[in-house]
Amino acid sequence: MSTGSQEASNSLLLLPSHQVERILRAVALGPAMEKALVAYSVQEARAPARVAAGGRSGVLAAMVGYVPGTALVTKLISIFPGNTLASRPSHQGLVALFDEADGRVLCIMDGRALTAERTAAVSILSVARLAPEGGTTLAILGSGVQAASHLRAACQLRPWDRIRIGARDLYRARALAAPHPNAAATTSFADAVRGADVVIMCTDSASPVVEDAWITEGCHVVSVGSGAELPPALVARSSVFVEWRGAAGAQPPAGARELQHLAEGSVTELGAVLAGTRPGRTSRTETTVFKSTGLAVEDAAAARAVYDLALELGVGTRIEW
Repeated sequence: MSTGSQEASNSLLLLPSHQVERILRAVALGPAMEKALVAYSVQEARAPARVAAGGRSGVLAAMVGYVPGTALVTKLISIFPGNTLASRPSHQGLVALFDEADGRVLCIMDGRALTAERTAAVSILSVARLAPEGGTTLAILGSGVQAASHLRAACQLRPWDRIRIGARDLYRARALAAPHPNAAATTSFADAVRGADVVIMCTDSASPVVEDAWITEGCHVVSVGSGAELPPALVARSSVFVEWRGAAGAQPPAGARELQHLAEGSVTELGAVLAGTRPGRTSRTETTVFKSTGLAVEDAAAARAVYDLALELGVGTRIEW
């Protein structure tokens, strides 16, 4: 896919983190994520299962994705949950964008902000389609990059009467809550989620961070952590939605740890709901869970949007390749 004469030379664009972050503030990723997920669910787009290698401290994962007419990408992302204790990002990486017509490398961009924002955009698509109508109370668990991106995206979707931010680090939770007059911070996850209409978990915890009894019937729960933050009892009583059916059953890091016992046929792809080929929420009392594992078609769509706007704005450094 060609976007202009700038791509005719044998060169590529470099976009470091601060420029990617600047561009993402000007891009609405929701429509691009919806298009990519629908394309994947109707088998027009491709995203092989993620692979990873690493040790006890963390892993380096590789993801490849293709969305026809949009982008061909690969992403390398390291996930080191312990980094947060040293005030370093838990997720770090890069995305390489290729021309789908001739395979040229078009752009290499920082992957941390892109991952956070595309993850939040997909999560909020699930909120828009699966959350109970009229829900006014939002709970977010976590205080890192993902919690911040999800809070911004959720507030862009709709106004919330009450926002509760639960985190073990009260200082960071208060910092997230500060710009929102109707938001409160707490170190009690139970207090944060009880009575909430939407609960978004961004903790990377290796074990459940809530108890099933705390989650109100009819709540919509989003989980983006790569650990196992969902309690089994909640998964068992909920309608479960995913980006790809392999999230159930496929071994981590491709699949979700909390869904290993489920058959692929028991979960519903969000893209199928967006396409109208599968139902979403069917009643006010139905509890729904969206478990995000990430999908490379999301990275493809997000990277293309960032690249195109970078060209338009004249942002980035071009080098010969």
